[in-house]
Amino acid sequence: MAAHRYHIIAKDPAAHLFEVSVTVENPNPTGQAISIPAWIPGSYMIRDLARHVVAIRAESEGEEVGLTKTDKSTWQADPRESALTFVAEIYAYDPGVRGAHLDHTHGFFDGACVFPEVIGQADQECQLEIVPPPTGGEWRVATSMRAIDAAPYEFGTYVADDYAELIDHPVEMGNILIGEFEVCGIPHAIAVRGHEHFDMARICHDLAKLCEYQIGFLGKPANLDRYLFLLTVKEGGYGGLEHRWSSSLLCSRKDLPRRGATKVTEDYRKFLGLCSHEYFHLWNVKRMKPERFTPYDLRSESHTGLLWVFEGITSYYDDLFLVRAGLISTESYLELLAKTITRVQRTRGRLRQNVEQSSFDAWTHLYQQNANSSNTMISYYSKGSLIALALDLTIRKESAGKHSLDDVMIECWNRFGESGKGMPERGLESVARSVTGLELEDFFDRFVRGTTELPLTGLLKAVGINAWFRQAASSKDAGGKSLMDDFSPPPWLGAALIESGGTSRFGVVHSGSPAEQAGIAPGDEAVAIDGLRLTAANLDSRLRDHHEGDAVTLTVFRDHGLMRHRVTLGKAPEDTCYLEADPDTGGATQKEQAAWLGSD
Repeated sequence: MAAHRYHIIAKDPAAHLFEVSVTVENPNPTGQAISIPAWIPGSYMIRDLARHVVAIRAESEGEEVGLTKTDKSTWQADPRESALTFVAEIYAYDPGVRGAHLDHTHGFFDGACVFPEVIGQADQECQLEIVPPPTGGEWRVATSMRAIDAAPYEFGTYVADDYAELIDHPVEMGNILIGEFEVCGIPHAIAVRGHEHFDMARICHDLAKLCEYQIGFLGKPANLDRYLFLLTVKEGGYGGLEHRWSSSLLCSRKDLPRRGATKVTEDYRKFLGLCSHEYFHLWNVKRMKPERFTPYDLRSESHTGLLWVFEGITSYYDDLFLVRAGLISTESYLELLAKTITRVQRTRGRLRQNVEQSSFDAWTHLYQQNANSSNTMISYYSKGSLIALALDLTIRKESAGKHSLDDVMIECWNRFGESGKGMPERGLESVARSVTGLELEDFFDRFVRGTTELPLTGLLKAVGINAWFRQAASSKDAGGKSLMDDFSPPPWLGAALIESGGTSRFGVVHSGSPAEQAGIAPGDEAVAIDGLRLTAANLDSRLRDHHEGDAVTLTVFRDHGLMRHRVTLGKAPEDTCYLEADPDTGGATQKEQAAWLGSD
């Protein structure tokens, strides 16, 4: 059958409108239907992307064809045997990596947001013509889609094997800076929009080292013949979305290295970690994926308990790859790890929801959080990464260093990576047992299907790392660092203030905290503590005026009503972690540590 011919043009940047069309040469003679996805692979929330369709019509041989909307995201044309074209206007003003955005400065789209699926013919080849806007200036195009009639980084015609691939190649168009490098004989590039004053050469050098290490870890995927990092830079921003031949990234200007700088700052380390995370998804979720995602059903939720494997394990390896590839020091890595431990320890929902439940409920919990989420749920990203750490160190310890999580992931890739079968719900557990010869059912029962606290202190000690816990120094203390011995922490209120529009309101109120027990609720507007004005900026200093056990009066507005609460301040929990390499570690332990961190 003939290829489906898609066409997209930045029709009206001022109105943020793309015009998209698809021509079907052999439509269903009983009435061809098209549909817009309800969600985007890799982002587990129903977004109902069809809501951005402003107008839609169908035509054939120069005549309009009747079109009926049959559900929230599907349209069916009247019967027609000749070639049929659907034309839609799509509103595009979502600035994130999971949407579509168009204005006078640039255009960006994730294919799921703009391209309708031809129902019943999703396996057909798709050709896409990308047309410049009427006033595009010197715009360039960056996409990992294969060109068939387009010069590098130019408008023209591209091709995908089927609809699933068509929507797996995001597109950026505008004033773009391009950096190119090669990894294991594979062309790689990074396309940057939104910033010009940074060290492109250093980024390309560091990404080449990182990508080379990852390819060496699991091997080159059979169809990986190119890769593109699509990066949007803003004054403040962070995020990413994986694709099979590319990734869409968002970072802050301060995250990119300045020309001439050599230090790996915390901001640049954050950027490298983002790139590492999305690149590892080439293997872990884009090619090796849950059985329940093969194939994706983009019209409704696809529930799996394995997101902790595909996001949590990826979150474990993303920073670990940085130290193994020689991009950051061991001390820097331990700081990152301690921050993750701190983040999980401060989430009281870790004691109520396990990571299988968190994975299954991603659609309604992780992606649709409310003020009480921290008390009732856990992230399969952060908790999943710590479970991966615990599993790795447990395997290393109980096998006397013969096996590790690395071996498990390699075997998972061999079984599920290129086969297209998909990983069964307990596939990782089964592979871990067969590879290591260890009986790991108790581990998975307690830590994956249960909420037992992870024994990280002992496991880290076995590889020569001391884990310490202290009280938080302030509301901005993310952990990862020790403090002076004479430091006196503020008393504990157990609630955070968020500044928005000149108003400070309580966000998270921790379960069992002094604030909750006194009646403080999320959304309350802070007014004063003991008669002194209270804001997000001065909360820490106001608390330092008091001691554990002091009773204070908190004044708030709730629904325009003034309320006073008597709060007895408590002792801050010791939930802030920092890690240090044990200077007295013996030779055998040092060897285990080196094997884990890749420094042997």
